[in-house]
Amino acid sequence: MKVEGKPHRTIWLDDKTGIVSMIDQNALPFEFKIHDAKTHHDTCRAIITMITRGAGAIGAAAGFAMAQAFLEGTRDGGRGTRGGGRGTGDGIYTALQLDFFVQARKEIEATRPTARNLFHATEKVFNAGMKSTDEAIKEAQRLADENVVAALKIGEYGNVLIKDGFHILTHCNAGWLGFVDYGSALSPVYVAHEQGKKLFVYADETRPRSQGARLTAWELMKEGIPHTIVPDNAGAYLMSKGMVDIVIVGADRIAANGDTANKIGTFEKAIIAREFGVPFYVAAPLSTFDLSISDGSHILIEERSEEEVHYQSGPDEEGIIRKIRVTSPGSTAFNPAFDVTPAEYVSGIITENGIVKANAESIRVAAG
Repeated sequence: MKVEGKPHRTIWLDDKTGIVSMIDQNALPFEFKIHDAKTHHDTCRAIITMITRGAGAIGAAAGFAMAQAFLEGTRDGGRGTRGGGRGTGDGIYTALQLDFFVQARKEIEATRPTARNLFHATEKVFNAGMKSTDEAIKEAQRLADENVVAALKIGEYGNVLIKDGFHILTHCNAGWLGFVDYGSALSPVYVAHEQGKKLFVYADETRPRSQGARLTAWELMKEGIPHTIVPDNAGAYLMSKGMVDIVIVGADRIAANGDTANKIGTFEKAIIAREFGVPFYVAAPLSTFDLSISDGSHILIEERSEEEVHYQSGPDEEGIIRKIRVTSPGSTAFNPAFDVTPAEYVSGIITENGIVKANAESIRVAAG
């Protein structure tokens, strides 16, 4: 992706300093700035507070955080120094170091419990780190690069579903901000746009954090793609009027049978799409699939602070970011971050290995 003509990834690791840098998504769309996380604790806080968010970006952040923990645990002056330095590859650690790595992994995995990519990356980097810190860093970087390649392939496969003149509805943000680059649900849109297809995108605002209104719309504007922001509850109206040709959304975890967890409100769109005969596709890399669970009933749904429902922020007339309450004072709020769309509502899943049916047999074959 390019911002003001300069190429950017969403998140990256400097393996010399151990700093994880990321686009501050909480500042967008009003300000573009980079947030630096100096330790794995800082990266965990960035995930929790959604400075970085989106399935792919969360996975990359988790991998980088795990690599940071190995750097911290083997650095001189850290939690004990391993004899021979970080690059020997002997995998010999003190009991104190091993405890530090295990605790770091637990901290990382507790940040966003629904996101499968987070657990996938943490496990991969932890296992690599048992060989050496250098291996942990290499694995974290490899996973980030793999995320970019997968997202681009998702775009290429998904592009065949998009015809010239299509009107596309999406929910939340599954663009390049939600991945290391390219994105999942928006990747086919970007590829279709590059090929000269005329498109129009309806971006659900996606309450309570407004990722569609703040992030998806910002991305589409930067890419020069015609779009408009719509209220979350406008989907039935749009589809009933024949104004939507296809719905494409991302995913945070997909069960073995194709049940899909995504941002709250996704299930509603799937129900409406089936009612009006609109194709409903999920776009996600294979790292989002969780073959250890049989169906969506086993997916843990993250519940976030009710403050996200009560308050909104934005610039006042002087450009100063203000936080204001938008709900009735004294009322409580319930804030589940995700819902699960049953596989029967999904027309297909766009992966880096092609478009697969949302059933156990097709998913098993696609996953290898």
